[in-house]
Amino acid sequence: MNASTVLGMIGGIGLLVGSLTLTASEPAVFLNWPGLLLVLGGTVAATLLSYPLREVLRVFKVFAIVLRTERTYEKEDVDEIAEIARLWQSGQIKKIEDALPAIHSPFLRTGLQLIIDGTPLDDILELLRWRIQRLEAKEHAEAQVFRSMASFAPAFGMLGTLLGLVNMLHGMAGDNFDNVGKNLAVALITTFYGIILANLFFKPIATKLEQRTQQRVAVLNMVLEGIVLVSERRSPTFVRETLYSFLAHHDDEVHGRGKRATA
Repeated sequence: MNASTVLGMIGGIGLLVGSLTLTASEPAVFLNWPGLLLVLGGTVAATLLSYPLREVLRVFKVFAIVLRTERTYEKEDVDEIAEIARLWQSGQIKKIEDALPAIHSPFLRTGLQLIIDGTPLDDILELLRWRIQRLEAKEHAEAQVFRSMASFAPAFGMLGTLLGLVNMLHGMAGDNFDNVGKNLAVALITTFYGIILANLFFKPIATKLEQRTQQRVAVLNMVLEGIVLVSERRSPTFVRETLYSFLAHHDDEVHGRGKRATA
C-alpha cells in the first residue's frame, strides 16, 4: 500500500469526522442520502457523458494503482543495461540474445532487440519516443478523468443547493413549513459534499497520477539514453554512471534536490 495516499485519506476523513463530532450537536444531520446521491450520481453521469465508457471503467483500476506503492525498477534497469553494454562491447551477441527474455522491461527489451537487428539508431529513437509519448498521453487522459470529476462535483453540489432552496421557498409560499428544515438541509449539504469529494478525493488522485506518470516517463527516458549508449559501444562503467547521473538530475529538477544513487 502507498503510505502517503492511505495516510492522507485516513487523515482527511478523520479530520472531517472529528470536526463534525466536535462542532455539531447532531453529527448525523451531515449524512443526507438524497444530497449525496445527487452529487455522486450527477458527477458519474456527467463523466459518462464526457468520456467513453472504457475510460470511465478504467478509473477504478487506476484508483487501485494509486493506493499501492508501485516500483519503477530503475536500479534493475541500470544494471541490465550495463551488463548488456559489457556484452555488446565485447561482441557477445549470442549471450545478449539469450539474456533478452529475462529483461523485465518490454521497453528496454524492444530497444535492445532493434540494436541487435541492426536497425538505424534514428529509427530506434523515433519508435521508442513515440511509445513514451503514447504512454504519457494515455496516463494523462486517466488523470484528466479525475480532474473533470473534481469540477463536476461542486457544480452538482450547487445544483442540489438550488433545488433545496426552490423546494424550501415553494413550501413557505404554500404555508407548508413542515419540510422547510429538510429542504434547507439538502440545499446546504450538497455543496458540502461537492467540495469534499472534489478536494479530498478527485483532485489529489489526479495529482498523484500525474506525479506517477512523470516518474515513469523519467525512467523510460533514462532507459532510452542507455539504449543509445549501448549502441555506441560505451563502457559499462560509463553507461552506469551516466544513467545514475541522469536519474539524479531528474530528481533534482522535479523535487528540488539531488540524490546520488550508488552503483
